[in-house]
Amino acid sequence: MAEIARRIGVPDIRAHKDGVPIVCLTAYTTPVARAFDAHADLLLVGDTVGMVLYGMSTTLAVTLEMMIAHGQAVMRGAQHACVMVDLPFGAYQESPQLAYRAAARVLSETGCAAVKLEGGAEMAETIRFLVQRGIPVCGHIGLMPQSVQAAGGFRTTGRKQDEAEKLRADAQAVDAAGAFAVVLEGVVEPLAAQITREVSLPTIGIGASAECDGQVLVADDMLGLFTEFTPRFVKRYADLGAQIGPAAAAYAEDVRQRRFPAPEHCFGVRKTR
Repeated sequence: MAEIARRIGVPDIRAHKDGVPIVCLTAYTTPVARAFDAHADLLLVGDTVGMVLYGMSTTLAVTLEMMIAHGQAVMRGAQHACVMVDLPFGAYQESPQLAYRAAARVLSETGCAAVKLEGGAEMAETIRFLVQRGIPVCGHIGLMPQSVQAAGGFRTTGRKQDEAEKLRADAQAVDAAGAFAVVLEGVVEPLAAQITREVSLPTIGIGASAECDGQVLVADDMLGLFTEFTPRFVKRYADLGAQIGPAAAAYAEDVRQRRFPAPEHCFGVRKTR
């Protein structure tokens, strides 16, 4: 039996700073985790699961139980990549203690390596509280889907001077609090590049800059499975969604014409002696 390579850990992800870019993809299921495992450094069980798998309009209704269930599924399929799980809306904002209880459940019930939470300077105390108690944390600033209502929708950030200064301060606060990485989402390119140079932790861009220390895409966007809309920053590497309807139509036609199942798809009658 071939020896399984050592699983990538949080220190390995942090060591990517200024090195080979981190390859990160979302995963929500065991089969997808298996498919991505050999190619990704980091698999994110994102709360985007609510939108791409459950048809929600935002991530706000995603629950901690959902994140744990999908985290368990991904861990069953990933043997090599580092896995982190999003803390959902309402599971950590109230207090560091509430965040600890949620994060402890995620790590103990899924076996994942880390959690991710949204917020900059306002979440620094919580990040520090978790890290000091042995829970690795990835930050997330810029466009924050859990704050979409307050932000007035999904939009890029950092175009205005005051906004840019706040994002720089947020990144530095997350860094100082001990996060091992930070996601920069929807941050204008020059600012994302500047932040990457200013902080000591790796930055993972999504709709940000090629100069970030890594990149992440939502798997269903990248594979062409989520077709409701395609953000500008997404590059589709496949168009699997376009194949599903024709495949279902071909199956339906075969069933109606009694072409399926054919003899090779059926079990034979057991012969008696």
